[in-house]
Amino acid sequence: MTYTRRETLVIGAGGIALLAGTPAMASAVEEAIAAFTGGAEIGESGIEINAPEIAENGNVVPIEVSAPGAEEIMVMATGNPSPPVCRVSFGPAAGSSRLSTRIRLAKTQDVLAVARMSDGSFVQTTRAVKVTIGGCGG
Repeated sequence: MTYTRRETLVIGAGGIALLAGTPAMASAVEEAIAAFTGGAEIGESGIEINAPEIAENGNVVPIEVSAPGAEEIMVMATGNPSPPVCRVSFGPAAGSSRLSTRIRLAKTQDVLAVARMSDGSFVQTTRAVKVTIGGCGG
């Protein structure tokens, strides 16, 4: 199989764009976390994500995030083109610091949650979700 010069350039440019996009997504996640936490130290206990290990359809993946004592929770899908999913604040009249929703996952990836606790500290956790069909990529 032979390629024309134009086809070769298009294939090469596509490969470079693919490689360049991966660090940008990681950078977007890191930037969003830094903006949320203000650069503060992040702990690893006191927050929990309940999500399926395998999602049969990436278009509707149910998740539940619980962080007793949290004032705010941010959820991100690290492999999506736009990683931030939601940011929820809990007021003093909130019965619990828990959120439940359905999210869209483009592919197999980690779901990350960061919580700002009432004492000003931050905690985070991740949960790997394997997407078998569907999702943003079809």
